[in-house]
Amino acid sequence: MSDTDSKQMQKVSVWGRVAAWGVVFGLLAIVAVQLRTTQLGVVRTGEPAPEFNLVTFDSQEIGPEEMRGKILVVNFWASWCKPCEQEAADLQAAWEVYAPRGDVLFIGVDYVDTENEALKYIERFGITYPNGPDLGTRTAQAFRLQGVPETFFVDRQGQVAYVQIGPFTGLDSITSIVDRLLEN
Repeated sequence: MSDTDSKQMQKVSVWGRVAAWGVVFGLLAIVAVQLRTTQLGVVRTGEPAPEFNLVTFDSQEIGPEEMRGKILVVNFWASWCKPCEQEAADLQAAWEVYAPRGDVLFIGVDYVDTENEALKYIERFGITYPNGPDLGTRTAQAFRLQGVPETFFVDRQGQVAYVQIGPFTGLDSITSIVDRLLEN
């Protein structure tokens, strides 16, 4: 092996090490960001609600423009979630109370589910408010979801006004929050 070949191999070796360390540091940075997000917990009261787009199971597109200026009730659920079943009828009943107004929008976000099972769940509970899958869990990540069910109430200014972790205990627990937001 000539001196030139040896020097080229040393250069390649140095650059290989630099590249390897770059990959290691990049992965560590990604892990650090994920840990920080996890430590933050769910989006809290008083924080701006994340903007998101949802294509519903019936192909309706709902985005920030349709949500702006309305009170939002964003419910994360899944067909495999037993606690979600406890609140499904109450969420639907609450939606029926506010739907005629036009200034309150309920949105169901189906989390880590199959479309077939999700549609059976929607039919089983007679849910008529917009629901769609969270493809790639982008919306759940934006809200820093911890699990299902979780429901976020967003005021007309786009601020998270209330967060419900776990199922609601009845229709009144939902309507009291929405009514308070309607008064402001």
